[in-house]
Amino acid sequence: MSMNVKKGDAVMVIAGKDKGKSGQVTEVNPSSNRIIVEGVNIISYTHKARNAQDKGGIGKRSGTIHVSNVMPICHECGKPTRVGHVFVEEDGKQVKKRKCIKCGAVLDVDVKKAKVTAKKATKKATAKKADTAAEGEAKAPAKKTATKKTANTDKAD
Repeated sequence: MSMNVKKGDAVMVIAGKDKGKSGQVTEVNPSSNRIIVEGVNIISYTHKARNAQDKGGIGKRSGTIHVSNVMPICHECGKPTRVGHVFVEEDGKQVKKRKCIKCGAVLDVDVKKAKVTAKKATKKATAKKADTAAEGEAKAPAKKTATKKTANTDKAD
């Protein structure tokens, strides 16, 4: 399987418990096709105090996620995209680069730009969820409370 994700890329999770979250790739393991994304797939682990000064406890860190469960985020259009390849001439040599299928921009850019794009994509995703939740409340009809009217009639005999 081809690794279309590199260290420093901004990616969005498209499957699993963290679907919709985005972050930056901090580590890539091509032999197992797994990556670590900052802030995604948080797992807890325990560590034991090794001496009297150390504190034991529960720690948290990002776990690995399969590369097929993420899509790179394009820095130009800001959307998750599939990866295509294009040959670009650099210093008189043909170099194979990754490109965005949607807009055609080259994905091999600085890490700083990728961080900004990941933050923007996360904000867009959370805003979209909030908008859909608000629309769902607006579309839902107001609940009618049914009141039973009981007639208390006293019959005089």
